[in-house]
Amino acid sequence: MRIAVLGGDGFCGWPTSLHLSNLGHEVHILDNLSRRWIDTELGVQSLTPMDSIQERCRIWREVSGNEIAFHLLDLAKEYQRLKQWLAEMKPDAIIHFAEQRAAPYSMKSDRHKNYTVDNNVSATHNLLAAMVETGIDAHLVHLGTMGVYGYSSVGAAIPEGYLDIEITNLEGEKKGLEVLYPTKPGSVYHMTKSLDQIQFQFYAQNDGLRITDLHQGIVWGTHTDQTARHEQLINRFDYDGDYGTVLNRFLIQAAINYPLTVHGTGGQTRAFIHIQDTVRCIELALGDAPEQGDRVRIFNQMTETHRVRDLAAMVSQMSGCEIAFLPNPRKEAAENDLIVKNDGFLALGLDPIKLETGLLDEIVHIAEKYAHRVVRKHVPCVSAWTKDIAQRVVHDPEATQLKSVG
Repeated sequence: MRIAVLGGDGFCGWPTSLHLSNLGHEVHILDNLSRRWIDTELGVQSLTPMDSIQERCRIWREVSGNEIAFHLLDLAKEYQRLKQWLAEMKPDAIIHFAEQRAAPYSMKSDRHKNYTVDNNVSATHNLLAAMVETGIDAHLVHLGTMGVYGYSSVGAAIPEGYLDIEITNLEGEKKGLEVLYPTKPGSVYHMTKSLDQIQFQFYAQNDGLRITDLHQGIVWGTHTDQTARHEQLINRFDYDGDYGTVLNRFLIQAAINYPLTVHGTGGQTRAFIHIQDTVRCIELALGDAPEQGDRVRIFNQMTETHRVRDLAAMVSQMSGCEIAFLPNPRKEAAENDLIVKNDGFLALGLDPIKLETGLLDEIVHIAEKYAHRVVRKHVPCVSAWTKDIAQRVVHDPEATQLKSVG
């Protein structure tokens, strides 16, 4: 297949591009490289050294013999160029990663909120409108997030996208209805993903676009089989308080003997997936495309759930690193349960990689190798959800009283 990977320079996009290329597909990366500019803005870079996207593609060609084409294009701002590219290239499938992905970054200020909405919502709508106008019959696979549902629980499993409900009509008759599972976004970023769902629903029913929406959990891990083939193919590794996912962040903290920062009680339950399973799920979704006229196909792309404090305890036991309990900069419940159905990908043959100490050792090795690149002041999470919370957040976890979790 000819596959366009939008946002293919990013944390999930790059290993996905390599994985699909390795399978023999013709891969084109479209990216505006905004994530690299955000590194400059924040004054923090990937823990792992990253070459330019052009150099990464060149190394991949040398290593694999397969070519990945790169196209510098801003989906949110360059609609006409996007439409022209789709009309000329006519991809068979489009993988959409091209959105600002960090909840803390989306809550830093009103400017960051506006940027996240403008970028994410416009990019998605421009893509959908361009697909309709060009008349291409491409299967769109979008990377969403489990976070659209929030982190509260009613004691029932979150279904894969749709909920069967019963309502009473004006005649008093009970009628069945299928609705999108209600969203409860916990940040501006999660709100944009919720809006994506509505856009997808409209264009699927109105124009017959074939769409798969993947509600992904928090990604952990660094290497895939392809990124491990050459040092210059290595994936980016974010450790800072805005972009670093919680488990990867704990592991870099352990590597530099920095207290493991648990915000609030640590009773927040999150869904997780290994980066190797992320690329495998994209492959499985491409092989199970909906037909024209079908509803949007939704998968919960996660493999397990863990409480944050339990993850911290596990890393602390591995490393001997202490745990710092800090005020939570997010506006969320102190404790929650999270039960998620993920039958879809299991039925398609996914054999999940579960969180095991052996795999964590790989990340620790990466963290220790590049520990000299860490800017310690950027490790804690300090982007607050409200002005009141901002006044209570402690910015220096090493100045707080440390408590160990047994």
